[in-house]
Amino acid sequence: MNQEINPWSSQENIDIDKIFQEFGIEPVSSVISLLPEVPYFMRRGIVLGHRDYRQIAMAIRNSQPFHVLTGFMPSGHPHLGHLMVMKEVVWHVQQGGSGYITIADREAHAVRDISWQKCDEFGKEYLNCLYALGFSGKTYFQSRNETLKNLAFESSTKVNFSELQAIYGFLQDTDLAHAISVITQVADILYPQVDSTPAPTIVPVGIDQDPHIRLTRGIAHKLRMFTVEDRGNYISVRSKNAPASALDDIHRRFPGSRRYEGHVDITGIPCGDVSAEVRTIERAHGGYAFFTPSSTYHRFIPGLLGGKMSSSIPESTIGFSETDEVVKKKVMSALTGGRTTLAEQKAMGGDPSQCSLFMLNLFHMVEDDARLEEIRRKCMQGEMMCGQCKKETAERVLAYLKEFREKMDETAHMVEM
Repeated sequence: MNQEINPWSSQENIDIDKIFQEFGIEPVSSVISLLPEVPYFMRRGIVLGHRDYRQIAMAIRNSQPFHVLTGFMPSGHPHLGHLMVMKEVVWHVQQGGSGYITIADREAHAVRDISWQKCDEFGKEYLNCLYALGFSGKTYFQSRNETLKNLAFESSTKVNFSELQAIYGFLQDTDLAHAISVITQVADILYPQVDSTPAPTIVPVGIDQDPHIRLTRGIAHKLRMFTVEDRGNYISVRSKNAPASALDDIHRRFPGSRRYEGHVDITGIPCGDVSAEVRTIERAHGGYAFFTPSSTYHRFIPGLLGGKMSSSIPESTIGFSETDEVVKKKVMSALTGGRTTLAEQKAMGGDPSQCSLFMLNLFHMVEDDARLEEIRRKCMQGEMMCGQCKKETAERVLAYLKEFREKMDETAHMVEM
């Protein structure tokens, strides 16, 4: 793999501005004003980019149907590094979205060589965490979902290996199962619109998962029977190998429209109303009528030792089942943005942006913005030393984990056994 971003790398540093510019990701600041309520993870710049989130914001604003889906690869025990995307999903469900969670056991087995038994074990731990956070909706394992497998097969007809090479950097020796796992994830993203009804779908992910989003958006478009184009003075509904009878139905549905060989032109009707009716007709003729999926992108929470928080580096993260002694030791040994000496710290202050513990507080441990800003100020002005900050952060983490474990115990029965 030699791409700048791919979903399976352990890369620690990503030039976010460069990635956004190169791949057309927009800053989330361009759409959050549309939301009736701005969640803290957007307000604090943790979620910082999006693709086509406007349709989700408008669905929330107008109480219209939408789906929210994300997936977890069960390659290890869940930890604090997974919390953000879980919180994003739960928040969108609370805003009215239909929730879907996929456990990507096919990906874990193909890419990480995790046994099916371990995939099952880890996957259930992820689901337990989600239920503890308040998730409600549908969950499934990729390997057990026949509808998903059929959708993956259909999706595979719209992509070739050259495209996978361009997006993911696949080489000649890449396992076929790896490619199949990619197409399965495309099907995951589209699955809510097949399991339920076509509707805008938001997929919260880390920036490293954007290749899946780009591929899926392209395939969703290719699987449509029609495109609906606003030409200013009229709306043009153009066939993409749709049955002639479907185009006839569109012509009949809009009196006064003009029927041509491959398209129908409609005047006097808003584009949104035309699009909705075209989707209904497309579904009636066996089509998918997909909405192109949307996505949000969050920053990675830094590991306790710097770099990326990863289960492959146990010292970098905090697991939900670790003992209090282990958790406290990890926090007290964490990398901070402090100065070399106490005198320098008092004179120059610390750098919260380089402190793994400040980021831990920003992401999860301090809910109150004013309190977080006070921690930042005291650090930068040399009023609080790293030792005191570590002690206070350790107390917050232990309190959070205690409450979270209690919720996990209460919701354990909700996990499919």
